[in-house]
Amino acid sequence: MSEFKMRRLGVLMEPEPGNPQEAEGVLNPAAVRGRDGELYLFPRLVGRGNYSRVGIARVKFNGDGDPAGVERLGIALEPETDYETRPDGSGGCEDPRVTFIEPLQWYLMTYTAWSPRGPRIALAVSEDLFHWKRLGLATFAARGDVDFSNVDDKDASLFPAVIPDPNGEPELAMLHRPLFPGTRPEETACSPAMRDVDVDRESIWISYCRMTLDHRPFRTGAFTFHHRLAAPVSGWERLKIGGGTPPIMTRHGWLIVYHGVSELEKPAASGRKLCYAAGVMVFSKEHPLVVRYRSSDPVLSPELPQECDGAIANVVFPTGIDRRDDLGLPDRFDVYYGMADSRIGVARLDLPDQLPREGSADPPEATV
Repeated sequence: MSEFKMRRLGVLMEPEPGNPQEAEGVLNPAAVRGRDGELYLFPRLVGRGNYSRVGIARVKFNGDGDPAGVERLGIALEPETDYETRPDGSGGCEDPRVTFIEPLQWYLMTYTAWSPRGPRIALAVSEDLFHWKRLGLATFAARGDVDFSNVDDKDASLFPAVIPDPNGEPELAMLHRPLFPGTRPEETACSPAMRDVDVDRESIWISYCRMTLDHRPFRTGAFTFHHRLAAPVSGWERLKIGGGTPPIMTRHGWLIVYHGVSELEKPAASGRKLCYAAGVMVFSKEHPLVVRYRSSDPVLSPELPQECDGAIANVVFPTGIDRRDDLGLPDRFDVYYGMADSRIGVARLDLPDQLPREGSADPPEATV
């Protein structure tokens, strides 16, 4: 096999009837193995008024080892702080990603906090996945005349291992997607079909933060050394790309399943014209600034009724990934994703023997 293929395993989680915390959907979960070897999901639970909490659930597997359902275990985080709530009572903790940071031997969660200033990246830490301590909003050093701390930001995830920064120093590395003005897909859709991409703004970025391994309790400093990692290059991601699953090591390098946005030829019944699909990106083992492979075509696009109809039509949004070491299959990955912002699906990705020769990639950028 010489190409990435993804096979759907089915719908894993839907809103629980009569549960007001899930009235408007369950979606976009983090996925991580606990110290007990079990797989836990951290879904976004959307209550009435688009009020979001982060839940926790244990994945149940069938006799073949396939994900078959979940056991709900409660709430991991709900809006409490001034950066998660707004004066009108709205707010939310959304779209978490959870990574076990090997040098720290702790779990770190990145999530989107709906602050009064807009969406911002927040962090929380846990030793056991059941008790979380907030670390506050991620802070970012300026890049030239751009103050990243005052820019909306989403889709953050962390590398599980120490990554060398551009100076060769060991750092905690984060992928994220700043939402500079004019870069939301609703805005870029107004541009001509062959529009020029503003690579300085419409991109997945990587930023670095110094880790002090003996510091307890753990704190993060400012993220710096901001580097544009990837911008839209293919038709299926013409309007926007953004992070998806946290980076995971494979024999080909660091792998992520990311999302891209394009326009539909025919609008959905709701009138919505946007389509969210998923692709694969592989970075060098030695340094993730080197992109070894990137999907020319999506590996997963909205096709099922549950992906085409929901709170937001025509969306597959990957956020969680599980390497099936438990089955003795380190080249097999289960990808957990949001379906039309209403449900959670799971699909299987098998690593090809070799990286495909053809893969879109935009030219690397000098680090600032």
